[in-house]
Amino acid sequence: MEHRRLRKGPLPGGRQGASGAGAGRDSMRTASRARGAARPPSSPSHPSSPPACLVSAGSSQAQQSAPATGGVRRMRWTINMNSNALRAYFRAKGGEIGGFAYRARMHRLFTELEPSITVTEQNLADRVRYILRSNIFDGAELERLRREAVPSSNENATTEGAVPQVAEQPAHVDAAENTPVVADSNDDGTFTQELEIEQMRSTLEEAIMETRSTPLENRPRLPRIALSKRNRAVVRALNPMLVTYLEASRDLCETDSILFGAALAVCRIIGAKLSTAGRTTGQSSAIPAWRTRIEERIAKARALIGRLICFRSGNTRPRIVRTVRMAFAGTNVSLSQPDIMQKLTERIDDLKQRIAAWGKRIRRYTERSTRFNQNRLFQSDQKRLYKSLERPMVSGTGPVPNQADTVAFWRSLWSEPVNHNEGPWTEVVASQCAGITPMDPVTITPDDVAEAVRRAPNWKSPGLDGLHHYWLKGFVVCHTVLARQFQEVLNQKSLPSLFTTGITHLVPKGQVFLYWILQVKVENGAFLHEIVNFNL
Repeated sequence: MEHRRLRKGPLPGGRQGASGAGAGRDSMRTASRARGAARPPSSPSHPSSPPACLVSAGSSQAQQSAPATGGVRRMRWTINMNSNALRAYFRAKGGEIGGFAYRARMHRLFTELEPSITVTEQNLADRVRYILRSNIFDGAELERLRREAVPSSNENATTEGAVPQVAEQPAHVDAAENTPVVADSNDDGTFTQELEIEQMRSTLEEAIMETRSTPLENRPRLPRIALSKRNRAVVRALNPMLVTYLEASRDLCETDSILFGAALAVCRIIGAKLSTAGRTTGQSSAIPAWRTRIEERIAKARALIGRLICFRSGNTRPRIVRTVRMAFAGTNVSLSQPDIMQKLTERIDDLKQRIAAWGKRIRRYTERSTRFNQNRLFQSDQKRLYKSLERPMVSGTGPVPNQADTVAFWRSLWSEPVNHNEGPWTEVVASQCAGITPMDPVTITPDDVAEAVRRAPNWKSPGLDGLHHYWLKGFVVCHTVLARQFQEVLNQKSLPSLFTTGITHLVPKGQVFLYWILQVKVENGAFLHEIVNFNL
């Protein structure tokens, strides 16, 4: 069988017709190849070997950021741009630990390397953080970029000319990217450790910034972590990174925010599970679940009784009729029956009897629960049981006094001078105590804070800020700052709101840091001056 092949070409008169109509798929492929030939050359197939025009500073994004037909296209970061971003980061960071001052220097250095790219400091910092997290470069490549950006002292390059020199020598950069870097076997652990430290520093910075902008009640609940060697190593690694943040802390509230951010960073690094919602008080609802379910049934039955009474009174709205039909579903009762009124009365009586039975069930369950709780309380705390029987706890329902009246009441008791009837024995005691040397001013040292923290339990109730004692033990660099700020609190005689508001927990006074420190100071002073009986 012979096959005829017709020549497929353009329509007569230069008319091309509709796209794909009449010309066939061969002409569409030809047109596609023609458009591809007319398109400017795209980015290289392999990112490690860019053409010479892309290596020089400022030209690596000339065609990447070109606007598309539908609008501005999202910028695509090439391998060269990522390398320059890391060079600027390492050069600006240097030996700095923590802080945010390096961002401006990093942005300035990156602008010198890539002058044609418009990027903000925050976007550049996010990009560097993404590069370090996504492992775009291996450890050897990161170490090479670090050495190029921050050369050692025995190299000829100066500290200020190291990074710009990379941009002025594109051939050298290209050769370095194409040449594999072979690291010594002894340096493999160093590369990995430095990469982990960079990631930990980035996580710490994010956690501290997040904590500063989060109210106390919205902070996540910190979990109890295992006391393993790995977790302790992570806490020890974050200690030197906290020095910069703690030295810039102005008060106890800011120090607490920094320490909570550090604890949050540790939990994220070790992969501990964090609650996304805000912290709760831990107290369950006063109404048990079984009672809530029964009360919901009673409420639905009462609503249905009301609809049935409305229908019996002559209300035939579609919504009422639909509810009545649902009430008689499965009973073979039709609304067109002649005895429908009697059926409605029977249905209403049945619902009322059910409501009465559910109410008796609530009373029976409540009495049983009360007996059970009283028996259990009798076994654990008889004094508390008898007090509850003699004087039942009733929550106040009256108006709450305003703040001004409360302050005025207590001020009238404690701030007004009162002339007491002094007996003659007080003069004798005063004459005997006249020779006692006054106590030296209280000076809180970091050792006092460390001793107070050492005696505190690890995972007891953290209070309003959500920070457990374990983190105060682990972050030993905070003891100096806490000692200084505790001393300022004593001198100024003013506590921040963080220490005076929140949920009240039953905590022994010996576990309160500031109180324990002052107690030790007073006892030492009394022992030093041989004061056996004294009243505070």
